[in-house]
Amino acid sequence: MSNNDFGGSIVILLPERLDPHKAEAPISPMNPVAETPESHVNGMTTTAPPGSAIKAKIRPRKAPELQTVERRNWLIHLHYVRKEFDICKQLIREQLEETRGMCEYANYVQGLILRQEGKIQESFELFQLCNILNPSSVENIKQMARALFLLGRHRLAVEAYLQAEMKLDKPDWELHHNLGICYMHLKDHEGAREQLIYALEQNKHHQTFASLAKIYLLENDIPSAISTYRAAIEYFPENADLHTTLGLLYMQIGKYQQAFEHLGTTLTFDPTNTRAILAAGSMMQSHQDFDVALTKYRVAAQSIPESPPLWNNIAMCFFGKKKYVAAISCLKRANYLAPFDWKILYNLGLVHLTMQQYTSAFHFLSAAVNLRPTKGHIFMLLAIALTYLDDEENACQAYEQAVSLEARDPSVCLNYAIFLHNHNNKEGALRMINEFEVRMVKFRQSTGADLDTEIIENGAKLAMLLGVDGSAFRKKSSHTQLIAQDEATQELIKPVEDPSSNSLFPEEDVEISADKTPPETIENTETNSPLEDNAKTPQSGKSSKKMQQSEVLTTAYLHFKDEELSSTQLPEEENDKNNSKELEN
Repeated sequence: MSNNDFGGSIVILLPERLDPHKAEAPISPMNPVAETPESHVNGMTTTAPPGSAIKAKIRPRKAPELQTVERRNWLIHLHYVRKEFDICKQLIREQLEETRGMCEYANYVQGLILRQEGKIQESFELFQLCNILNPSSVENIKQMARALFLLGRHRLAVEAYLQAEMKLDKPDWELHHNLGICYMHLKDHEGAREQLIYALEQNKHHQTFASLAKIYLLENDIPSAISTYRAAIEYFPENADLHTTLGLLYMQIGKYQQAFEHLGTTLTFDPTNTRAILAAGSMMQSHQDFDVALTKYRVAAQSIPESPPLWNNIAMCFFGKKKYVAAISCLKRANYLAPFDWKILYNLGLVHLTMQQYTSAFHFLSAAVNLRPTKGHIFMLLAIALTYLDDEENACQAYEQAVSLEARDPSVCLNYAIFLHNHNNKEGALRMINEFEVRMVKFRQSTGADLDTEIIENGAKLAMLLGVDGSAFRKKSSHTQLIAQDEATQELIKPVEDPSSNSLFPEEDVEISADKTPPETIENTETNSPLEDNAKTPQSGKSSKKMQQSEVLTTAYLHFKDEELSSTQLPEEENDKNNSKELEN
């Protein structure tokens, strides 16, 4: 307050905040200093009266940020699909440390990575943990079933798949496909066929078609298998594997025109398909076109230079061209790559027998007999080698075994008859020549083809020497080469599995086996030796001198049949260009 010129006093009102004489108001816990009074917020200019009941709002503090269990799942998935497994495993390790092992997705992906690394048992344990963390997940149970399948516990895998099926809302074709594969390994072909057909009703997949056709082949139902592959080709017309397998089946039943068409389709879509190249080369080789077959094999050798069947077929091409040293060289390489393949050992024995190296032939044929004691042709070659090694007793036993094992091949009986005739056993020779006649008639009726010319001529010559009517040995037709197949033709099987199988989904390898195994051909070549000529009948290019201890190796182009279904095979090819070679003592 101050005096003015008019003699009065002037009162100066200062704002409360600038008044030095104003006492500081006590701080109320309901209205902190740092906050704006509620009256100011509401637009009022006066302060709140002392002792007012108005309470100001207190701003809550920010809540602490929580660590989510699945915050890195997207990053783990990104590196997994890129196959960056090292980075993925590092992220999984950090995620599991933060969550104390409670992250389901991290355990799931780690199980997939361990399975790809071959650690099946460890991956199975991780999928079990995922199933404990999330019991309602069907995928966890399916992965457990997959691991059990890979461990060879097929029955437990079936139970796991059935448990997963109960939790599904709608049918899952993949689950039924895998069930069919498990039933197939359990030898339950009926259950496997039902599951695979049901899977095809839900979804058409080429591996399901192939597995169903394999079931039919295991049941020796080739027409149904062909029908299945034809249906598959309608849905997948550009699938090279389907065309190749169908072509092999047509070759097996003797329909070479259809086989050639499907193999040509395969080579159109995939010019480097080794299975189709080997099949086409085998077909050309069976028709004595060795140069074209070698051209095909040269292309295949660039992709599969260490294939035993390839070198076996190349060797038989050289054998047909009478290049025996080259044939032995290729067969030795094939034997080095597959020392326990009885077909390669059989061909080695055949080539050595043709070159009159009887000791070496006996060595390889003995090994082949030990590996496959159910093949009569091997015993027949072994008997011929023993004959030239002057072991008549063992040769006779080998012939008896060959006749008992090969119930359809006429040439076995003819060789045995010549052996008995050369050793002055006329009664046994008559019995074998009669058996030869019976088998030859059955062979003509079943195949509609005829035997090799030289086989028939030698049979007629021996019948004349024994005083038997040889009218039945006359040729049925002018065809001298036998390309038809009998009931014992080789069977088409799976691809070995190739351990490598096509994956249907990035997260798992479904139990789908695709046959990747290259086809094999085994040569059953007629190698004939001069027959003992008591009638002094002249032979072309040979002296009329009597030949002692000689037999005719006449295998008549019959094809072998493998008992176990382990690899894809082709019909066997005729090796000798003239269908016969002479072995002289």
